[in-house]
Amino acid sequence: MDSLSTLILVAALSIIMMGMGLSLTIDDFKRVLKYPLAVFIGFLNQIILLPLIGYGLIVLMGVESNIAIGVMILAACPGGSTSNLLTHLAKGDTALSVTLTAVNSLITIITIPLITNFALAEFTSEATAIDAPIDKIAGSLVIVVAIPLAIGMLIKRFASKLADKMYQPVRIASAIVLILVIVGLVIKERENLPYYFENAWVIVLSLNVVTMITGYVIGKIVGLDFRQSLTIGIESGNQNGTLAIHVAVVSLARPDLAIAAAVYSLLMYFTALYPIWLGNKKAK
Repeated sequence: MDSLSTLILVAALSIIMMGMGLSLTIDDFKRVLKYPLAVFIGFLNQIILLPLIGYGLIVLMGVESNIAIGVMILAACPGGSTSNLLTHLAKGDTALSVTLTAVNSLITIITIPLITNFALAEFTSEATAIDAPIDKIAGSLVIVVAIPLAIGMLIKRFASKLADKMYQPVRIASAIVLILVIVGLVIKERENLPYYFENAWVIVLSLNVVTMITGYVIGKIVGLDFRQSLTIGIESGNQNGTLAIHVAVVSLARPDLAIAAAVYSLLMYFTALYPIWLGNKKAK
């Protein structure tokens, strides 16, 4: 993608993360101590099990290298602000969802470069191997994740009324920019898109469904209530596709590695309909 498209992508992700920060307070991080088991299970599912499930699906389905790497980058990403909205619509534990998103977004600044480096080494041949700039990826994530998140939280802390006014417009703006990014990606890869979609949709759909079920089931096994288990399922199965696209396009300069995330970002809204229906049914 050209420099303008890259700049738009960076701006989109920064806006999304600042928008998330506008809804966060220190209490959201303190909730880690208040509900340690629920937060730990959410952490376990997103940071550890999700990449393992992604790797297992890649091996099982034998997808080509660019899709495999894209899936691993996607699996390394935390839940996005979309998971908070979906949890709210499903009448889950929105506070837990926000906490998991915030905490895991910071943790993945470290884990995304490591998992991306592993994926590049594992799924590329010597002839096509890409040098994985771990420091560049980590630095980029600090700029587009940690700093905007902190700015949003500072606005929330010292100008709460302004934060409340900004929150909805920022969410709308981030959604519009994300659509533009995906459209740009589609235009860029239009000749290969049917082939990529054909090869990516099954594995990304499987990743989405399997991780949602796994998160929910593990939550129930360890004794969490329905709302918390449902929340962990949604949080585990709805990744920050924009962040995955950023890593592929900006950090690695490989738009083809972003196809899996783009397809995933479209499909996850359809699969979210079931937990939303289930949560509302239980709430009645």
